[in-house]
Amino acid sequence: MLDTTMPALPAANDAVDDPALVRAAAAGDMAAYEQLYRRHSPRVFAVLWRLCGGQQARAEDALQEAFLQAWKALPGFRFESSLATWLHRLGVNAALMELRGRAAGQDHDSLDDVDGGLQELAVHDRCAGTERDLERALATLPPRARAVLVLHDIEGWKHQEIAEQQQMAVGSSKAQLHRARGLLRARLGDMT
Repeated sequence: MLDTTMPALPAANDAVDDPALVRAAAAGDMAAYEQLYRRHSPRVFAVLWRLCGGQQARAEDALQEAFLQAWKALPGFRFESSLATWLHRLGVNAALMELRGRAAGQDHDSLDDVDGGLQELAVHDRCAGTERDLERALATLPPRARAVLVLHDIEGWKHQEIAEQQQMAVGSSKAQLHRARGLLRARLGDMT
């Protein structure tokens, strides 16, 4: 079984490149797959955590789903994009499916529901309070607006990519981004 509690590998252990690890993992080498997981999961998790509104359990579920899909699809990976990009897309897809499923079944989560994940933020510098306020405000956005904001402003996606991913028109992506920024400004103003 894959040990998901292992920390990311130090840079010195990155001597084996991703293509070699992918080939080994695709051939059934679990150690190679674990190395890929340790190397790429922290960055993918950071994106999923934001997409899931700071809810650690949901982000972890999406991360596990993404890496499960990756394990199944590795034999067919064609290296047309980098492994990091591919894993990132799998993770975002898993998180967005979670958000769509949740949106169909219930209304938006309350801020109280996400406080547990937000309280786990580490305080490393004097900007931690601002970061916490931003994460808390981000978590209160409607899921679709939050997804567009995270993908565009944090991950650097183009509106065309977001529109394809979210199954919406490019204009809708732009409108959702405008809406999300306005809501975020208002919420951050309320917190000061």
